[in-house]
Amino acid sequence: MPAFRHGLLAATGIATAAVLVSGCSPAPAPGGAGGGTAAPASSITELDYYADEQGSAAWQKILDGCAAQTGIKIQRQTVPTAQLLPKVLQGASSKTLPDLLFTDNPTLQQVAATGALTPLTDYGISTDGYYPSIIKAGTYQDKVYGLAPGVNGLALIYNKDLLTAAGVQPPKTWDELTAAAAKLTKDGKYGLAFSAIPSEEGTWQFLPFFWSNGAELSRLDSPQATQALRYLTDLVGSGGASKSVVTWNQNDVADQFVAGNAAMMVNGSWNLARLDEQKSLHYGVVPIPVPKAGGSPSVALGGEVGAVPVTKPAEQQAAGKVLACILADPTMLEWSKAHAYVPSKTAVAAKFGAEQPAMQAFIDEVGTARSRTAELGEKYPKVSQALADATQAALTGKLPADQALKTAQQAAGS
Repeated sequence: MPAFRHGLLAATGIATAAVLVSGCSPAPAPGGAGGGTAAPASSITELDYYADEQGSAAWQKILDGCAAQTGIKIQRQTVPTAQLLPKVLQGASSKTLPDLLFTDNPTLQQVAATGALTPLTDYGISTDGYYPSIIKAGTYQDKVYGLAPGVNGLALIYNKDLLTAAGVQPPKTWDELTAAAAKLTKDGKYGLAFSAIPSEEGTWQFLPFFWSNGAELSRLDSPQATQALRYLTDLVGSGGASKSVVTWNQNDVADQFVAGNAAMMVNGSWNLARLDEQKSLHYGVVPIPVPKAGGSPSVALGGEVGAVPVTKPAEQQAAGKVLACILADPTMLEWSKAHAYVPSKTAVAAKFGAEQPAMQAFIDEVGTARSRTAELGEKYPKVSQALADATQAALTGKLPADQALKTAQQAAGS
């Protein structure tokens, strides 16, 4: 299961999207801004990026269920993650969008900015019961254009046997994480593994440290941001984490953990099924440690939002019916169980946590999680890349943390 597919966008997709966004005008396609009163069509097209075997099969089951429930045939198209946003932005320009779209949540505002999406209120879809951060992730200029049936995030996953043997408790604070990583680093094995590659994946993994320390994306070189980056730089510099974090993606991090080369890792809930397959591996999950005791981590929301593009009124109404089915509580719970996501509604998430104890840490974090685009909107990709480059520069020793972030702030132009 590709780790980066879950709620994240490959760097190539972001770079291409930035170019395409600049060339897109906010003129809507023919068919009106809303669904009107047209009778729903009997079939629709749907586009997603669930290309791996397990994710694709789980999503197809959801679509088949909603097709049966609504009586609407769903013609599905799947593309690799990095290709989806460029395809959507090109479709917005050429008026060839699908009727139903599931896209990485940080891209929603970029697509909405082209005028290519319709507000979900056109289809009677309510936001009642959703986590506020999830609503923000699907909002553009005060209108909700997308909602997710489930979200994912990052937590600290640890090897119970290695921590017990070392007399280490799962860390809750940065100081405890530093101490634990140092004590667990020996015999060529590291205390902690994480991903710091120079792309959105690296930013995604750094944001819990960045945000939890009070930093904001509007000022990448703030004292709080510098302190957060220095913290990770010190972890690597002290040997508690490998210098290879600058080349590891999240799949690589999971490989290191499964192989016993790292006692702890920062990674996502999508890895739990893989960990469960390792019968000799006993793991636990806790929220990502915070700067000071008593604080709550601010992780970035991952996951895909469903949206209804501007096509034709009949197809829009049909797509709205299918999306309403996907967002219904039973379907939301089914999808979360199949894909190790957290249901987007608080009540459904509470039920899910009671049934899936290993997911509780991820559920606990959603309440204080943040949308990556809430502050910057469609400007986020440029800032994200600048932050990823700064993290890479600091961790490789090319620049001190403060200088790396000053450079990032200049590059971001915000």
